[in-house]
Amino acid sequence: MSKRGKVFVDNDFAGIIEQREGAFIFTYDDAYLRKKGVKPISLTLPLRLEAYEQKTMFAFFDGLIPEGWLLNIIENNWKIDPRDRMSLLLLACRDCIGNVMVINDQAEENQ
Repeated sequence: MSKRGKVFVDNDFAGIIEQREGAFIFTYDDAYLRKKGVKPISLTLPLRLEAYEQKTMFAFFDGLIPEGWLLNIIENNWKIDPRDRMSLLLLACRDCIGNVMVINDQAEENQ
């Protein structure tokens, strides 16, 4: 099953993060890359056309997921396995600290 989210930087659509077939993939949006003065979402994910892919959640996105008591509330209220990092990211990072937000793409389609 594929999970995917839209990534925004300062409310500008920057790209897509997805989990499918045992891999995490982040791809910058072409229009975002063409804008003047845009910055990468992270120093570990510099601007480029090619998708980033790895077997574990990208450290930058993993760092957006809450910890401690807030993570406990999320896990208990929504019954999410703490190892399911993508589900946690999509649920908890629509309104996280900083200038990056991740919106569950499937949830938007169901509205």
